[in-house]
Order: sequence, then C-alpha cells, then structure tokens
Amino acid sequence: MLEQQQRYNDLKLGERGAIFSIIAYVILSIIKLAVAYMSDSEALKADGLNNSTDILASIAVLVGLKFSQRPPDKNHRYGHWKSETIASMIASFIMLAVGIEVLAAAVASIFQGEKESPDIAAAYIGILSAAAMYFVYRYNKNLAQKINSKAVMANAKDNLSDAWVSAGTAVGILGSQLHMPWLDPLTAVVVGLLICKTAWEIFKQASYELSDGFDVQKIELYQKVIRKVDGVKGIKEIKGRYYGNNEVIDVVILVNSTLDIKKAHDIATSIEKTMKDDYGVYDVHVHVEPS
Repeated sequence: MLEQQQRYNDLKLGERGAIFSIIAYVILSIIKLAVAYMSDSEALKADGLNNSTDILASIAVLVGLKFSQRPPDKNHRYGHWKSETIASMIASFIMLAVGIEVLAAAVASIFQGEKESPDIAAAYIGILSAAAMYFVYRYNKNLAQKINSKAVMANAKDNLSDAWVSAGTAVGILGSQLHMPWLDPLTAVVVGLLICKTAWEIFKQASYELSDGFDVQKIELYQKVIRKVDGVKGIKEIKGRYYGNNEVIDVVILVNSTLDIKKAHDIATSIEKTMKDDYGVYDVHVHVEPS
C-alpha cells in the first residue's frame, strides 16, 4: 500500500514538469508568432506553431497524470494507470495535424516566388528560445529520472527536440540574410517534418504500450532471475504489459510435483518479492504447475 501511494505521489510530482512546460510554451509561442508576423519569417512562424501544439500536448500529459492518480473503482479494477498513455496518443494526433498544416503553408510559400529575407530579430528570438527550451529539457529530464516517469521523460525529449528546432530556425533565418530568402521557408518545411516525426514517435510508443507490447530484453532478464529462485524447476510461460509507467508480469512456473501447497505458495511469494524489490515491477501474477 505504501509503495502504491508513493507511485501516486510520483505522478503528482510529475505534474510540475507538465506545468513548467506549458508556461514555457505559452510564453515562447506568443513571442515567436508575434515576431514572425512582424518580421515575415515562415520558419519562426512554423516554430511558434510547433510550440502551440506542444501546449496542447503538455496539457494532455497533465490531464493524463491527474487521471492516472485515481484509485481503482468498480469499472477500473486495475486502476487508471493507462490514462497518461492515452493522453500521449491524443497529443500525437494534435501534433500531427499541426505538422501537416505547417508543411502545407511552408511549401506554398516556397512556390509563391521571390520574397524578402525576414528581419534579423527573428533569428535572435530563435537563439533565445533554443536556450530556454534546453533549460526546460534539463529540468524535466532530471524530474523524469527522479520519479521514473515515461510520460515526463517523453515530454523532456519533446523539449529537447524543440530546442533543436529553434536552433535550426535561427540558422535558417541567418542564412536567408545572405541573399538566400528561400532558406527561410525551406527551414519551415524541415520544422514541419520534425513536428510530424515527433508525433509519429509518440504515437508509436503509446500504441505499443496500449496493445500490450513489452521489452523482449526485459522478459529475457526476468526469465533468468525467476529461474534462479530456489524451488523453480522451469518457466512454462512469461508475459509482460504496462499500466502507465508500471510493469506487470504474468508467469507460469514449474515446481516439483511432490511439493505441498504451502511450499509452492512460498516459492511464488519469493518470486513476487524479488521482482518488486529488486526490479521495481508493480505487480507479479505467478501461476504454479507441477513439473
């Protein structure tokens, strides 16, 4: 019970990272979009729209973290842990839609013909934004490692991606000053592609976990650990799945057919304790069969 309460506390702590990201994205998107329209920079406009989608994505993560803290009820006997994974998938759809919109606008701008290079102020905003997002990335990365949260770590990776996007935006705008105005909308195309790429990666990970995908290497590791438990003669089957950030293992072990029920139960309890204490597994379901 104490361990489960600690996991709920970690989710509560993870909200800070999402809120911090939201505040940063709101400020940066307003500044970028305002400067982009004044300086006529397609790249900075795309970067600002990127940050706008990140606001929605961070809100989705925040809502998911809040829902995940709800205890089990009559309709959700296993709890609401998967809420943050569902929120991540929703965020990926939002990001993909904006990424496609950015790409369409950038490509249209390229084919519009000659245009003047954007004001140099747009490049300075890109550089400052890159530095700010790198700071947010470091904060969220440290927080994710502290509470072992995949959602917060995914948010941190998105922060780092945004830092690189802003740096690339600055380079593109600076390059357009060298009598290459086409470089600004071309950079916007790259930004749009990066948004779509990030959206796909988040969607792929979320769908992988929601469809009960699990790390094969971890399964192999857990097999070796369980086989070393005294009394285990073999493993008939082992499966894993995720409830949010929590790992759940189902294993069928083989024991000596002459063992009484109490000794077989003690072996199962030993496996559960080892997996939970040494490997941080949230729950272990052990089924015992005679060898």
